[in-house]
Amino acid sequence: MNQTQPRRARHLMDLSAPRPQQVSKPGMGIEGVQKWVLSALAVTTIWHMAAALVLFATYIDDDKRASQIGLCVIAGVFGVLGMAAGFAIHRRSPASAWMLLGVLPGVLGVWLVLR
Repeated sequence: MNQTQPRRARHLMDLSAPRPQQVSKPGMGIEGVQKWVLSALAVTTIWHMAAALVLFATYIDDDKRASQIGLCVIAGVFGVLGMAAGFAIHRRSPASAWMLLGVLPGVLGVWLVLR
């Protein structure tokens, strides 16, 4: 009597012959993606607030020039803090030339107010 085992369907798991482990491809892991998404959200959110301060400064009457410039300085500080937050999320030192980019909202605001 010839007994043969029935053929196992390929989509079913065979515990006696497990599939080989797949080698993960080089690239960014989930933690890296989370850091980049979080830093992008943090920086853009803080920069939106800095842009709102510049916008508010343009709506103040020109006879209150000190208030306009003060809001623009605060906007520049928030821009620098936004950049520092991005560096902190990636655990990098904020001592970088990229921090000068944070002053951009304040400088642009002063230019808009004084023109």
